[in-house]
Amino acid sequence: MSCKKYVLALDQGTTSSRAILFDKKGNIVKKSQNEFEQIYPQLGWVEHDPMAILESQFTAAADLFKDGDITPDEVACIGIANQRETTVIWDKNTGKPVYNAIVWQCRRTAEYCYELKADGLGEYVKDHTGLIIDAYFSATKIRWILDNVDGARERAERGELLFGTIETWLIWNLTGGKVHVTDYSNASRTMLFDVDKLSWDGYLAEKLGIPMSLLPKAVPSSLVYGEVADNVPFIGCLAGIPISGAVGDQPAALFGQGCFNPGQAKNTYGTGCFLLMNTGETRTISRNNLVTGVAWGIGDTVEYAIEGSAFNAGSVIKWLRDEMQMISSAPECDRLAESVPDANGIYFVPAFTGLGAPYWDMYARGCVVGLTRGVNRAHFARAVIESIAFQMTDLLEAMQADSGIPFSELRVDGGASVSNIMMQIQSDLIKTKVNRPKNVETTALGCAFLAGLAVGFWKDKEEIERIREVDKIFSPQMDEEKRNTLYNGWKRAVQRSMNWEEQKNVPLKAD
Repeated sequence: MSCKKYVLALDQGTTSSRAILFDKKGNIVKKSQNEFEQIYPQLGWVEHDPMAILESQFTAAADLFKDGDITPDEVACIGIANQRETTVIWDKNTGKPVYNAIVWQCRRTAEYCYELKADGLGEYVKDHTGLIIDAYFSATKIRWILDNVDGARERAERGELLFGTIETWLIWNLTGGKVHVTDYSNASRTMLFDVDKLSWDGYLAEKLGIPMSLLPKAVPSSLVYGEVADNVPFIGCLAGIPISGAVGDQPAALFGQGCFNPGQAKNTYGTGCFLLMNTGETRTISRNNLVTGVAWGIGDTVEYAIEGSAFNAGSVIKWLRDEMQMISSAPECDRLAESVPDANGIYFVPAFTGLGAPYWDMYARGCVVGLTRGVNRAHFARAVIESIAFQMTDLLEAMQADSGIPFSELRVDGGASVSNIMMQIQSDLIKTKVNRPKNVETTALGCAFLAGLAVGFWKDKEEIERIREVDKIFSPQMDEEKRNTLYNGWKRAVQRSMNWEEQKNVPLKAD
């Protein structure tokens, strides 16, 4: 182990693939990133090319070793963190996908989800999987591919096809098609996995018409799954390195933040926003439309998390830049928002792909409420930033009600967490300290930790916990009355965005 100085993290996200080398102290030694195309075939549909994901991820990893200052034989192991729920089905003999990956944001199966609810399957799904029936999760995406791609169902029933979320797709390709596994955290986001028994639910698979032969073996998040094969495109130099950790991006961030004890929570400000709290070895049953699942498995120990998600967060700032062209960069959004004391009465609800927890309205759509002639670009930028913090406040209040545990602080990470104004607004709204670490790459760090634990690069969680360093702590500054007025206005705005499919068919009444 003496020559092994680094752990390689493959952080495969919704809009880009990153590769990061970490040293023993959890420091970033080197990193590379490649974006890939977002595909929008229809309104509310989102897809990725699975082969483009592979190329973007593998070339990012290869780039780390191009100049020769670090060599592959210095790498102890590889860990994978991935966008969850995104669904790939491929031919197990050729490795060719039968269709594009259907992304977690995609809402094409919303109507089918309503049919499943109408059939009375909701309580069973919640009791066994910890989830709520929604197009967000993988199961209905699998069903859509089987029903809509020519020959896919027949091939699946003959055992010719395999399903995987993105970590499964990466591991299968990294090992040259030898290993078909998913870790517990990703399995628990499919809506097909019994999170108490840690096994696939045959009843749900049958109800949804999904052959069990499609499904990968569910395994712990910290385990040697196999080694990089010598014929993998782009990264032949990494042949023989063990792949020893895999975990969904959000529980990866929970682990990377050192939230190892029940009641500790983190929020990741990425494409979406994801608030998770560690509930230990006991699964919490949500009464407020949150979801529960496995956070990670290490050896024989499995720990659970309760979670709430907002589908659009950092993606809203990107939309403001690319589609609306109101800003040229994310820092400009911050500067504009800081130039005004408030949003001048406007609220922006970023329900581009529906609303997640605690509302779960698949048909909600984005809206701006409270526009007046005095609203300018700076007010709009502030309203966008506030919308992200408002969504997290909704989730935090629901989570506190479910768990009965008050938060002493909220640990934060993700690209948008570098925004000081957003973190201050967040602290004001939740009336709690917001703790930002020096290393905000906690998703990649979390999967690196889990991989490193499996091969002895790090001894235990106590060693890992000592690594975390704080960058800044934000404390509440807004008075209670102003905070409540602001937040109540947000709740009214959310109501305007909901049930849009029903509202748009209601004739306007003349005055």
